[in-house]
Amino acid sequence: MANAAHFLQSVKLPHMQEVGQALIRTLSDDEADVVSVTSIIAKDPVLTATLLRMANSAMFGLSRSVHSLDNAVSVIGMAHIRARALSICMANTFAFPPGMNRLDFWRNSMVCAGYAKWVAGSIAMDEQQAWLTGMMLRLGEVVIVQRMPDMLERIERLTRGPGERWKRERELAGFDEGEICAEIARRWDFPEPVALALQSTAQPLSSGNSRMGAVVHLAALITDQVALAPAALNDLPIAVVQALGLNVHKLQSQIPDAESFSDISMLQA
Repeated sequence: MANAAHFLQSVKLPHMQEVGQALIRTLSDDEADVVSVTSIIAKDPVLTATLLRMANSAMFGLSRSVHSLDNAVSVIGMAHIRARALSICMANTFAFPPGMNRLDFWRNSMVCAGYAKWVAGSIAMDEQQAWLTGMMLRLGEVVIVQRMPDMLERIERLTRGPGERWKRERELAGFDEGEICAEIARRWDFPEPVALALQSTAQPLSSGNSRMGAVVHLAALITDQVALAPAALNDLPIAVVQALGLNVHKLQSQIPDAESFSDISMLQA
């Protein structure tokens, strides 16, 4: 089987902007606090303005408007603001190949991120790491298609069942988007647990044994069946559900609507 790290040797990855690099470093810094994260974001006025628009959007449903970065952090939380800031940095970093709709891509990624956060929260796992990992997952597909443009139509052709994109990627390229994105995460110095989760997302019980990978795996499957939620939960792989100790019947009564996750207004600039 082809090796994702070897594949990336022939790919020129986009350069992450300085603010994004600094935010990534705080993920592994136990001493990083609200002041340090806020000061990093504040260096980029455009990013700051975008985050404030996001914080005041219907997606967050705040009872009052926030008018400063400090205010947004105090209301929403440092980890959440940092994850959103990183997602905006990544959205602005990647150029999309012809035929791949940028806004549809990020809408799908945000829905996956939202469901990952929801699943993680139901079992007391790190919700913001789950959100960020779910948001990053499909970046691997962008890189595959940039390197092999003829693959896009074959990977995305309809009809496509839940998780089938991963299967097609492995058949056509030798690896899936999560494996590629894991190597990107390592090159950008994301914490290793994030890379391991991405690496194991498509096959969470046989690759890396990452609980976070299993969470994102389920989130991606739910996203693929978004029109069927909550019925989509009935078709989740039992072994993965049991490995995480999830109560599917309880989740069915609580599953959020995908529309609550899919506001991409902050990515349209």
